[in-house]
Amino acid sequence: MTYSTILFEEDGPIAKVTLNRPDDGNMFNLQMCHELRDCLNEIRRETRTRVVILTGAGDHFFCIGGRKDGMEDTMLYAGTLPTLEMYEAIDKLQKPVIASVNGFAVGGGNVLQMVCDCTIAKESAVFRQVGPMVGSFDAGYGTWYLEDLVGKKKAKEIWYRNPKISAREALELGLINKVVPDDALEAETKAFALEIADRGAFALASVKAAFNARHGGVSGLSRMAHDLLLRSYLESDEAHELADAFAERRKPDPSKFGA
Repeated sequence: MTYSTILFEEDGPIAKVTLNRPDDGNMFNLQMCHELRDCLNEIRRETRTRVVILTGAGDHFFCIGGRKDGMEDTMLYAGTLPTLEMYEAIDKLQKPVIASVNGFAVGGGNVLQMVCDCTIAKESAVFRQVGPMVGSFDAGYGTWYLEDLVGKKKAKEIWYRNPKISAREALELGLINKVVPDDALEAETKAFALEIADRGAFALASVKAAFNARHGGVSGLSRMAHDLLLRSYLESDEAHELADAFAERRKPDPSKFGA
């Protein structure tokens, strides 16, 4: 897979996706939103990789939000960055996604790491929501997911006061999972990912879908039924006997249904 705003590489069971606009804080633009979505959808359709690492290029920025450069000047959808498509692609991916925060995670960049299943940050990383400071906000993933992570009162403070949050404070709040020395981020993230990769892929997919069903509404519940529960059911003795009976134009034999 070749892209212009992100980098993609495979390392055994790990897929690594790097936001690659370091000269602009790895900010996502229209093309990056589409490329990250498409990349994750490609990863969804293969079985080589079992865990995804998402990080930023360079050693200063993970991602500091988005830019609308080159987009139509309209209040309609064509004038809105398709950030939801990135977030949804992470949610829908049946493989765990680990954010490896290598610097500032600000605005939409902080929401991006929150949507990931786990987050590892280097000691000098900084997290911040700045929307209200510039007349903007994220009243979906950015509020609901933050509330789940740190609690309602703290989430409101983060959105109302827009404080800078150090990696250590983020860990204490429950915003991230782990803090490591700056020079150990890559190695520690890989070790974390490899540990997860040893777990059962179907079990991990089922657990992730169960977590996401809470916010997913009919989409989340359908994913549980279609991708996971239905797949398990169709492999049962009951499903095989019923399908065979239908194909053979006979009554099914309940004794073959099993427990």
